[in-house]
Amino acid sequence: MVVAWTTRDQSARNMPMLAVNEDNFDNLVLQCPKPILVYFGAPWCGLCHFVKPLLNHLHGEWQEQLVCVEVNADVNLHLANAYRLKNLPTLILFNRGQVIQRLEDFRVREDLHRIREQIAVSLFSP
Repeated sequence: MVVAWTTRDQSARNMPMLAVNEDNFDNLVLQCPKPILVYFGAPWCGLCHFVKPLLNHLHGEWQEQLVCVEVNADVNLHLANAYRLKNLPTLILFNRGQVIQRLEDFRVREDLHRIREQIAVSLFSP
């Protein structure tokens, strides 16, 4: 399955993700009725600054099928430890409170396209 980084509705492009923290993570992530992609990043992380705009675009494009949220791993150390983050950025795809996919080790733009396709397969496969 090949999925391009395009959107039908240009107003959806770069739709900012909701910031989630330790106080609201259970309610907003674990109890979400839709699949939810959690982006763990940090302000000092150079690669996070590259990845985040692409995730904002994905959030706007797939908003009917997928919720995207972000967690500042520096401020939310309990969550970073609970999900055993080794690298930033890390993406964790949840469905009904369960981790269904973990995506990490980004190096180049092609990794993001590969990861986007993996998410699409997880969401849209029968």
